[in-house]
Amino acid sequence: MKEKDSPRIEKAIEVARKAHEGQLRKTGEPYLVHPLAVKKILEEWGMDEDTIIAGLLHDTVEDTDLTLEEIKKEFGESVAFLVDGVTKLSTARNGMRDIDTYLPATKDNFLRLMIALGDDIRVLIIKLADRLHNLRTLSALPPDKQKKIAKETLEVFAPLADRLNMGLLRVELADLSFKYVDPRRFEELKTLIEKYNQSAEKSLKKIEDEVKTALKKEKIHFKLSGRVKSVYSLHKKLAKHNQNINEIYDLTALRIIVDDVTDCYLVLGLIHSLYTPMNGRIKDYIAMPKQNGYQSLHTTVITKDKRVVEFQIRTEKMHEYAERGLAASFYYNEQKLTENYKKGKIEHLPTNLLWITELQMTAAKLREGKRVDLKKLKINLFADKIFVYTPKGDIIDLPKGALPLDFAYKLHSEIGDHVVGVKINGKMSNLNKKLAQGDIVEILTSKNQTPKQSWLDKIFTSHARSKLLRALRFEKSPDSEPKKKRKSR
Repeated sequence: MKEKDSPRIEKAIEVARKAHEGQLRKTGEPYLVHPLAVKKILEEWGMDEDTIIAGLLHDTVEDTDLTLEEIKKEFGESVAFLVDGVTKLSTARNGMRDIDTYLPATKDNFLRLMIALGDDIRVLIIKLADRLHNLRTLSALPPDKQKKIAKETLEVFAPLADRLNMGLLRVELADLSFKYVDPRRFEELKTLIEKYNQSAEKSLKKIEDEVKTALKKEKIHFKLSGRVKSVYSLHKKLAKHNQNINEIYDLTALRIIVDDVTDCYLVLGLIHSLYTPMNGRIKDYIAMPKQNGYQSLHTTVITKDKRVVEFQIRTEKMHEYAERGLAASFYYNEQKLTENYKKGKIEHLPTNLLWITELQMTAAKLREGKRVDLKKLKINLFADKIFVYTPKGDIIDLPKGALPLDFAYKLHSEIGDHVVGVKINGKMSNLNKKLAQGDIVEILTSKNQTPKQSWLDKIFTSHARSKLLRALRFEKSPDSEPKKKRKSR
């Protein structure tokens, strides 16, 4: 914990203590241990004060008598906004079943749902901090719960961390989870990595010394360190390469951090003058960043003693972003995005992440006590989407304006062709009713029902329209085979 907290944070700790008084975690500890741990994680990630306060209070609205209005009155609109977002995410997750029973699309749609409901990126960061601490203490739960939470983390939360480019977090979430999902395989791969590193230690030390000498000779300021591949990453890589460890070229890598982009390319040339680069293994993620904003130069080389080594070359800022992702982006930019930063310079981000700058500018104004339209804190990645549920809990994504027949044809063309009615949230409805975010939709069918021309007025999506038109053409065809023999598509 920090030696000295701000008065607002101290007040939030006291509010959380009173709200959770008498509650215990499965570990037997007072419940307050959990929000304090989330606070510490958020501080390590360099998050702002409102985020840290919301992290302390993230479970209060759902699990205690404290209300959102009381939080707003005590800590302001921004904190209440964040706590409300985390509560919505928890509510959405709590209504779902075991991840093994979902339709394949549901796993990705749950990730999309989280992002869509996470009105402010900080909501997702709080949720990830919450999940990280829960995983660190997962041993207190019974084995069936351990496995369920671990699987869900691998399927949803680790990919979410990856989308936000929070590399260190993704690795820890994945490895902690894999340890519970497949403990035998985890230990086997962990031992394999340890043995490889022991055998490679002397050779890597020699390579490090050679590179350091060359960089110093060119008077390039640098930091050099080793990076060992995580257990879960190795598990996934081996699956792609038929379990052949000799096909894994980045089991260990040397990371070189320099002052600026020019030095990155100078170092790349220097490495290639020392060792032989492998064909097709040079990747320029600086010129063309990954989708999540990751930037670095990667090259795999063959050394004089025939050892294969990967080098990663990046600036300090690229490294921080690679490790902490959007949390680092907040940390670097928040001061520059206030009116006090006269030039109004915004740090460069890849085009697909430009929404972050708008988010940060709005959040900075909030921290200054200025009035803002909170709708501007919305993440627009899925602004045109709604997420609805089947009665079994599967999530189906549809565009805004979608109708029950769109939902039916999204499930399967055979379901769409035989619709006789629909229940929305347990009540009978009609086919002209627009679906809303979070609706539970049950399609009623009959084998005797056939597609109707009038349904074209009850459809919104091009996908459903094409399926219906195809079915109508099939019905009109005089030489068509009996409907019951038609193949499902």
